[in-house]
Amino acid sequence: MELLFLGTGAGVPAKHRNVTSIALKLLEERNSIWLFDCGEATQQQILHTTLKPRKINKIFITHLHGDHIFGLPGLISSRAFQGGEDPLTIYGPKGIKNFVLTSLKVSGTFLKYPLNFHEIHEAGVIFEDAQFKVSCLPLEHGIQSFGYRVEEADHQGSLKVEKLKEAGVPFGPLYGKLKNGETITLADGRIFNGQDFIGETQKGRVVAILGDTKKTANSAILAQNADVLVHESTFEGSDRKMARDYNHSTNLDAAEVALDAGVKQLLLTHISARYLGKDVHLLEKEAQKIFKQTHIVKDFEEIDIPLKRTTTKK
Repeated sequence: MELLFLGTGAGVPAKHRNVTSIALKLLEERNSIWLFDCGEATQQQILHTTLKPRKINKIFITHLHGDHIFGLPGLISSRAFQGGEDPLTIYGPKGIKNFVLTSLKVSGTFLKYPLNFHEIHEAGVIFEDAQFKVSCLPLEHGIQSFGYRVEEADHQGSLKVEKLKEAGVPFGPLYGKLKNGETITLADGRIFNGQDFIGETQKGRVVAILGDTKKTANSAILAQNADVLVHESTFEGSDRKMARDYNHSTNLDAAEVALDAGVKQLLLTHISARYLGKDVHLLEKEAQKIFKQTHIVKDFEEIDIPLKRTTTKK
């Protein structure tokens, strides 16, 4: 599981930062990519990476401001010409379906794959299967804006093959039963409980990706104990009044949310074009005084989210 930042700027594209788009790479987990927001020129940014648009099967839109959605029609259209045949589902606030379908209709675009929409009408779980759960809560941005929480199911520990060999358990179907936690009986009468031969459980990872917002209680709820929190940082700490007036957050707001929520790592994005070079470094340092594990990301930066071993047994 990795996060690849395709755009980390706020409002309008800049030479050093494109507008918002984040790819959650789940290639090892499910051979797919989930995209969070799709600002202008997102597909152009993708050309500078190894991402394959046909692998994108879910797009989560945080809100309907242009710097978060203007790249959608182009990406959706191009996906049809790049081997994309699997269904694509777009999640987002009410209005996202009309925006996309109108763009496709006016431009005479016809897709070769099913396009599905899940417009969010209330907070809660919007996707869940045996492997992942995605939930959302509303934020405060003057327009309907959501934050998303992606929770991975725990990974069962691996089978202790060497220990089984030492015990004289013959390789074959019995290993599968033990892996499932079942109890087996050998021909010589010995009994083995699968629970005794399964290694440590690996706790599933949690990623919180928030839309544009001023500081709000729901941000900390979404980020509770997350491995990674992605939070906007449009303004510096001294501009808190301006941030509130424009329904945005400062670097210090984000750091306080991370501290309150007990996250492991804070990634700041949606950086105003006014901050260049040394200014960005100062933004990061200022936030680190509140939450040490803070990092300001840049375009094309990739953040690995490794599994963490626990001492819990299954």
